[in-house]
Amino acid sequence: MRLTASILATWLQLSAVLAKKPNIVFVLTDDQDLHLQSMDYVPLIKKHLTDKGTSYKRHYCTTSQCCPSRVTLWTGKLAHNTNVTDVLPPWGGYPKFVDQGLNENWLPVWLQEAGYDTYYTGKLFNSHSVDNYDKPFPAGWTGSDFLLDPFTYAYMTPWYQRNREPPVAYDGINTQTLISEKALGFLDNAISNPDKPFFIGIAPIAPHSNMYIDENDVRHWGPPIPLDKHAHLFPDAQVPRTPNFNPDIESGGSWVRGLRKQDDDVVEYNDHYYRERLRSLQSVDELVDDVIKRLEAAKLLDNTYIIYTSDNGFHIGQHRMQPGKMCGYEEDINVPLIIRGPGVPKGEVSNVVTAHVDLAPTIMQLAGIPLRDDFDGAAIPLTKPEQKKAVNKRQEHVTVEFWGMAYMEGGVVFRGGETDVVLNNTYKSLRVIDVKKNDYNFYYSIWCNNEHELYDMKTDPYQMTNLLHPTAKPPKTILGRPFEAVVARLDALLFVLKSCKQKTCVEPWRALHPAGNVDNLKDALNQRFDDFYIKQQKKVRFERCEAGLIIDAEGPQFETDGLLYRDGSSWSEWT
Repeated sequence: MRLTASILATWLQLSAVLAKKPNIVFVLTDDQDLHLQSMDYVPLIKKHLTDKGTSYKRHYCTTSQCCPSRVTLWTGKLAHNTNVTDVLPPWGGYPKFVDQGLNENWLPVWLQEAGYDTYYTGKLFNSHSVDNYDKPFPAGWTGSDFLLDPFTYAYMTPWYQRNREPPVAYDGINTQTLISEKALGFLDNAISNPDKPFFIGIAPIAPHSNMYIDENDVRHWGPPIPLDKHAHLFPDAQVPRTPNFNPDIESGGSWVRGLRKQDDDVVEYNDHYYRERLRSLQSVDELVDDVIKRLEAAKLLDNTYIIYTSDNGFHIGQHRMQPGKMCGYEEDINVPLIIRGPGVPKGEVSNVVTAHVDLAPTIMQLAGIPLRDDFDGAAIPLTKPEQKKAVNKRQEHVTVEFWGMAYMEGGVVFRGGETDVVLNNTYKSLRVIDVKKNDYNFYYSIWCNNEHELYDMKTDPYQMTNLLHPTAKPPKTILGRPFEAVVARLDALLFVLKSCKQKTCVEPWRALHPAGNVDNLKDALNQRFDDFYIKQQKKVRFERCEAGLIIDAEGPQFETDGLLYRDGSSWSEWT
C-alpha cells in the first residue's frame, strides 16, 4: 500500500500525541483525614477523581507533620535522610531545607531539567516567611505564588509572594478564594504553551486550623474558616463515634495514655471544629471541579495525571486527644491518595501499601525521567498489570518517624494540668500489612522513653489494646508462632528502617538476610531464624528524648551495630 501524504500526516500527528509527555496536576491538602470520613463530603472530587481513578486506601505519610512530610514527598527521601524533622529551625522548616542542599535537589528542579513547565501555589513549607522568601527563592518553578509565614494559616489575612516579586498582604479575602484564582491562572498559563508539558502543584491550606500569632509571639488556634456560601452546610455532622473516640478506658501510649476523658462541652466544641473542617473542604472540592473543566475544554484531560493527597492525617477525640496530628496512630498517618490519568483503572480501590516517599519516584516515572539511586521509595503501581504484580512483589511496610513536640490545635479551653504542647513526642514506628493473603496487619512503635506499643490491627483496627503494655495479656501465639518471636521480627525490621537509606528502605529484609531468601514478615518467621532474632540481634531503643535527629540519642544503629543472618556478622562487615 502506498503511503499517501494524508496518511503520513495522520501517522505523524498520532505519533506526536503518543510521544508527548503527560501533564501532571498535584493537589495537596493540609491535614486532611481519611478515617474521619472527610472524603464522604466532597462529591465533585468523588465524581472526577474517585470514580475516574484509583484510590489507594493503604497510603501513608511517613512523618505526620507538615514540613517534614512535604520535604519527604518532594525529595523521595525519608526525614532521617533529609534531616528536616520539624516545622521550625533549627530542626526543620524552609531554612533547614535550604541548608541541607535540598533546594537544588528536589522534584521541580528535576522536572524542569526534563522539559516541564512547573507551577505552584499555596503552602510550600513551614518557616517559609516574609523575611526569608528570597534567601534563596525556591528553585525549580516556572511560576509560583506561595503562602508565607507567619500568615500561612491566617485564612482572612494571608500573605502571598509571586515569582520574584515582594510579598503582598490580602486583608478580608478568604485564602481559599485566592488559591483557587491563582491555581486556575497558572493552569491557563500552562495551557497557553502547548509545546511543553506541565506540572502544577496546588496546595490549599484547608482543612488546617486557622492560626495567627499575636504581637507577643503567642499562637492562637481555632477552626478553619470556610467560605461564606459553605458556612451553613452539614449542621448535624459529628466526629465518627468509633471505639477509640473519647473512650471510657485509657488507650494509646506515652503521654496519650494519661489523657483524661473529654467533657461533653469539649466534645461539642470538637464536633463544631469537625464541621468547619468539612465546610472548608468545599472550596477544594469546587477547585478540583474547575481544574477538570479547564483541562477538558483545552482537550488535555486525557493526557493529564491528577494526584490528590494530604501532607498528613488528623485526629479529633481519638484516644481522648484534642484536635491535632503528629502521632503514629492510623488517623494521623493513613491519608487519602487518589490518582487519575492514562492507564489508571477507573473507580477502583488498591490495597497495595504506598507512602509519600513513593510519590517523587512515581511522578518522575510518569514524566519519563530515570529514577534516582538515592530515593528511599519506589514508584507506585498505576496500571492494572502493575497493581496485580505489586500484590506479590511490592514491599508490605511503611517507615513512620517523628521528633520533637506535639501540638493540640483545636483552640478549646484546657482544664487544670492540661496543656496544648507535649514536649517529648519522639518515636519510631512501622506499619506492616500482608496484602496478598491478609494474614497480618501490625503497628509497632517505640517512644523515646522506650515505651513500646504493638497493635494487631486485624483484630484491633482502632488500636485500643496495646499488646506490649505492662498490664496487657498478649496471646501466646500469633500467626502460629510464639508471641515473642513475632515481636522480635518487628523490632528487627524497625531497627533497619529507622536509619535505612536508598534501596534498603524498600527491601529491608535483604539487609537482614543477604542471601535473598527472606522478602517479608512471613518468610522471616521461619523457626530456624528464632535464635538470630530473639537472642542475637540488637534491639531498638533510645538513649534519651531529643527535639531533632541526634544520632547518639537514637540508640543502636543497624549500619554499625546490626547483625546479618550469616554467621552473626555485622552489617558494616558486608558493606
